[in-house]
Amino acid sequence: MGRLIVYNFLSANGNFKGKKEDVSWAKNDSPDENEFAAESLQSGNTLLFGRVTYEMMSSFWPTEAARKSAPKIAEGMNKAEKIVFSRSLKKADWNNTRIVKDNMAQEVKKLKDAGKNMTILGSGSVISQLAEKNLIDEYELMIHPVIVGGGKQILNDISQNLELKLVNARTFKSGSVLLVYHPK
Repeated sequence: MGRLIVYNFLSANGNFKGKKEDVSWAKNDSPDENEFAAESLQSGNTLLFGRVTYEMMSSFWPTEAARKSAPKIAEGMNKAEKIVFSRSLKKADWNNTRIVKDNMAQEVKKLKDAGKNMTILGSGSVISQLAEKNLIDEYELMIHPVIVGGGKQILNDISQNLELKLVNARTFKSGSVLLVYHPK
């Protein structure tokens, strides 16, 4: 059975986006954070995105600027198999990407049943929809030491309580803290 992991940046006040979709505050400011991100991408997990996150990621990671600023992360992002859940996206130009227009939960369940491991990056609406269906096996939340005014909180659109248990925590030199939770 495959696993579905959420990996997301959060501000100290629980936002995953600032005003006007701003995520510039979520920086990997320390070498240990960059090393962690690069190692995570070596897992071979299929990356899952919603359209907005996909468009943001695909506009940066295939570029020369990405290869210069974070070469190992760029390599992992570009090599990874990627799925975009979107009804409006017409084509996906980023290599190793396919679009799934309908039945997101059914597609994820089918992939999990086939033994596929997946990681959702960003994509708050995708996370909420899959959390509602109890398809998420692990929440990896990177808390950054910043308070973000305005913005949007993660899992803001769920209709039920999700009880979690802390299974790991790691502090980085930047002051960011990774909290890893499993559903109870």
